[in-house]
Amino acid sequence: MKSATKRYFVELAFHGGAYHGWQIQENAISVQEVLNKALGTLLRVPVNTVGCGRTDTGVHAKQLFAHFDDAVGAIEGNEERIVTGLNALLPTDIAVKQLFVVAPNAHARFDAIKRSYEYHIHFGKNPFLHGFSWQLRDRPDVEAMNEAARHMMKYKDFSCFSKSHTQVFTNNCQLTKAEWQWLDGGRLVFYISADRFLRNMVRAIVGTLMEIGNGKRDLNYIHEVINSKNRSMAGVSVPACGLYLTEVLYPWDEK
Repeated sequence: MKSATKRYFVELAFHGGAYHGWQIQENAISVQEVLNKALGTLLRVPVNTVGCGRTDTGVHAKQLFAHFDDAVGAIEGNEERIVTGLNALLPTDIAVKQLFVVAPNAHARFDAIKRSYEYHIHFGKNPFLHGFSWQLRDRPDVEAMNEAARHMMKYKDFSCFSKSHTQVFTNNCQLTKAEWQWLDGGRLVFYISADRFLRNMVRAIVGTLMEIGNGKRDLNYIHEVINSKNRSMAGVSVPACGLYLTEVLYPWDEK
């Protein structure tokens, strides 16, 4: 008898301030745990999602995908109703955007070919940006930071920006974008895209580029840091509140 099991992708967005990242933790609340519980409540069976990656504590996501299997055939034809039900069950800081069937072997993490992040900075106290952006007093030299970012894109091994004791097969990443831009209102955003990212990588890169932008280091610093392959050589990890996962692409998105 043919199995009724179908694999689904769920697209969601969340404000990460109340969560210890995406991935389930033993003694802390995570986005994955809350989503699994809501799906299990609706489908009336335990559901275990697999995310496209892990975000750190306090990091936000404008777009994140996860996959799971519907073994009871409760979703097909009811996708919109399930999305509505999920959003009714989920807290206000998590929103499901869509739910769609994929190939049985599709994988939210391993099939992703590109991921993009933004890091937001603002200057001066702004209660409407608190928890959504990193507040700074002095404006950095953005031209110098962009020059360093261009040099950084020549490399592939980013061991120096990886959190210690992570279990990965390689620290190589293929960057396709790394650029600072001013927004209207004097806000500053760092845009970065790659095929994959290491744990804590974006926040460490921002901290390192800020060392150059603040005049504490010269342009050669970026080469010294990357060639060292040593996390202690890089800048500090900047606050999580300014970081957003903004886009995840799959091979079928390019067709």
